[in-house]
Amino acid sequence: MNIDAPRPPGLSESLSVINQQTSLGAVADLEHAITMLHEARAGQLGPSLRFYIPQPTVAFGQRDTRLPGFEAARQACLDHGFTPMVRRAGGRAAAYHQGCLVLDHIEPHSDAIAGSKKRFAFFARLLATALGSAGVDAGVGEIPGEYCPGEYTVHGLRSPDRLDTALKLVGTAQRVVSGAWLFSSSIVVADSAPLRAVLADVYAALDLEWNPATAGAAEDLVPGLGLDAVKTAILSAYAAYAGLQAGRVPTGG
Repeated sequence: MNIDAPRPPGLSESLSVINQQTSLGAVADLEHAITMLHEARAGQLGPSLRFYIPQPTVAFGQRDTRLPGFEAARQACLDHGFTPMVRRAGGRAAAYHQGCLVLDHIEPHSDAIAGSKKRFAFFARLLATALGSAGVDAGVGEIPGEYCPGEYTVHGLRSPDRLDTALKLVGTAQRVVSGAWLFSSSIVVADSAPLRAVLADVYAALDLEWNPATAGAAEDLVPGLGLDAVKTAILSAYAAYAGLQAGRVPTGG
């Protein structure tokens, strides 16, 4: 499986795969990723991939918290049964739930800031390639009206070469500390309707424009596609450039 993007410098050729079977809770799941990042910086954790299925969560960006409608947006999350969180990485509000697969890639690195933009490009292309192998017509690039817009959005097309029909399928965020980096991806696989509903109210409260039709799931494009199949496709894409081995599972996982 060929990943059509330049490989970032210092990317490990051996990765431990951590399959967290049970959510630690909306707050604890996000916090554990930061714990792993600091463990990597301290030399206590090697290059790792952590998979888990999240609880219903809306992760706000730091900029969102400074908008006048933030408290109303936070309440909208609770009204929809989603836990509001503020992530330490950038971007705008993004929602995920049990129909999503979260992937945290953590690596120690002596110069973690080096290649940070190349990581966005490489991992977006890796995930698009993985989804493509699962039957999704996937690409990389910002789509008009998407929530939490970004240059390296992984999207799926309803119609070939029609970006106006695209659905945002993956949200990514990166956090870099001295000596390590964390690249987190949330892949929306199934049940997109609750995500559209909560994001509609959240973005209205924040007075941010977006097009709800851009929020979708891989299953909307490939009926019957499930979490296990997507996870298998992602692991196959990783295995094209790195050796994979089983890693330790966090307490409660």
